[in-house]
Amino acid sequence: MNENILLVEDDSEIAEMVMQHLQKEGINLYHVADGITAKNKLKTESFDMILLDLMLPGMDGMELLKEIRQFSFVPILILSAKGTDLDKALGLGFGADDYLAKPFSLLELSARVNAGLR
Repeated sequence: MNENILLVEDDSEIAEMVMQHLQKEGINLYHVADGITAKNKLKTESFDMILLDLMLPGMDGMELLKEIRQFSFVPILILSAKGTDLDKALGLGFGADDYLAKPFSLLELSARVNAGLR
């Protein structure tokens, strides 16, 4: 595949699980643990997709999402423990392409990532 995905996730266990799973599928993952680092990385590097947690230190994921949409149309899949209908509607309304509530199945994550990359 050789797609490059930026994973923005502050929980190291979730990040490691996602990275190991998707790297087995040939996807290159780059991990950052906070919103400010993600914002700076996105200004200097190009990615095929972003996996974005909402509850992040420094800059929350919803604010980061709004800022990304000011300069990029990269596909964004939110991965969040905030799983209410309102949270999903807000995330999609602010420009996310998909939303997956934690805890999630790695099989479903793969399917959504592949769909987003198409």
